[in-house]
Amino acid sequence: MAKERFNYGGQAVIEGVMMRGSRHVAVAVRDPDGNIVIREQPISSSLYNGFWSKVPFVRGLGLLWDSLGLGIRALTFSADVSLGDEGDFSGPVAWGTIAFSLCLSIVLFFLAPAAAADGLHALTGMESPLVGNLIEGLIRLILVVGYIWLIGRMEDIKRLFSYHGAEHKTINAYENGAPLTPQSVSRFPQEHPRCGTGFLLVVVVISVMVFTVLGRPSLLLRLASRVVLVPVIAGIAYEYIRLLSRHIEHPVARLLVLPQLWLQKLTTREPSHDMLQVAIQALETVLAAEHLPASVSLDSAPTEASS
Repeated sequence: MAKERFNYGGQAVIEGVMMRGSRHVAVAVRDPDGNIVIREQPISSSLYNGFWSKVPFVRGLGLLWDSLGLGIRALTFSADVSLGDEGDFSGPVAWGTIAFSLCLSIVLFFLAPAAAADGLHALTGMESPLVGNLIEGLIRLILVVGYIWLIGRMEDIKRLFSYHGAEHKTINAYENGAPLTPQSVSRFPQEHPRCGTGFLLVVVVISVMVFTVLGRPSLLLRLASRVVLVPVIAGIAYEYIRLLSRHIEHPVARLLVLPQLWLQKLTTREPSHDMLQVAIQALETVLAAEHLPASVSLDSAPTEASS
């Protein structure tokens, strides 16, 4: 008998992993004493199973916004657990840091490439909107990849990327019906076709297409459009990734997803068995909360996942 299909996603956090199901989310974090601390709670299932989950483009924005909120809460929880008695990363400190990071991301990855491309346009006198937007997209891609590569050299981020690998391996093992044990899960790839890292790459490519349609208005209007159209581009990117995930067995889909998998080599590391234990406990907690079996066959694989 086919197993129930459900939507789920995941995210690496500080010394742990978050796993989200259709109705529950669980965060598993290893504390300074080596114990695994788990927090499980229900989530708004209407975004994942209700009316809005069936409306193209709109559903992506709702899910991404909810995922952002869940991710922020998971990060603050993991920071508090991993810090132990050394500090408290919550309240105004946490939200202020996150708000600053989001604003910096928009400036660095959307506004700065547009301004840099405008400078090159003025120096070279090029007239083609397509060429100008391709240059802007290339600058944006270089900034994204360069930023990921640079922070990946930090020891704390290396551990975060190892938990990212643990999350992917656990989901890959689950989707293939393998036992959820560290020994079994360790044999699976640390890349996953529905990873959020790939989402960044898709956003860069789609932004070139969308901004090219707009041509090259004044610099002020272009900078404003880069901010205003972020939700539109994100919604389109979500639908593209969703479409690929539904047809991932098709040779064309497998070919198109390759750049996303290559980029993940920068954001995942081989996890230790201790890290795999944390990811497995997070997933098992969600499965238990939603009364689902601890494995799924390929012909009834869940419809989507992200990290």
